[in-house]
Amino acid sequence: MRAEWGLVLEKVVNHHDHNALLELFELLLTEDERSAIASRLKVFQALLEGELSQRQIASEFQISIATITRCSNYLKNMTEEQRDKIKLLILE
Repeated sequence: MRAEWGLVLEKVVNHHDHNALLELFELLLTEDERSAIASRLKVFQALLEGELSQRQIASEFQISIATITRCSNYLKNMTEEQRDKIKLLILE
């Protein structure tokens, strides 16, 4: 599975054309999958910024508390080094 995911990442990274990349994701992922990824990214960003409560995040972004709780628990189980890496990847 890891090698297969590596192939996906390789294809994504090698696309320098924004429109081609959008088209690739439209072909590979359903609308629900794209929406779920975007929502999860918003949740992680909001949780890492630490300015909003989980209820505020749910209300502001129209995301279920269950999704926010899963993301929060995932962050809590990360090492500090992992949290620092994810902050660099999605907050900057």
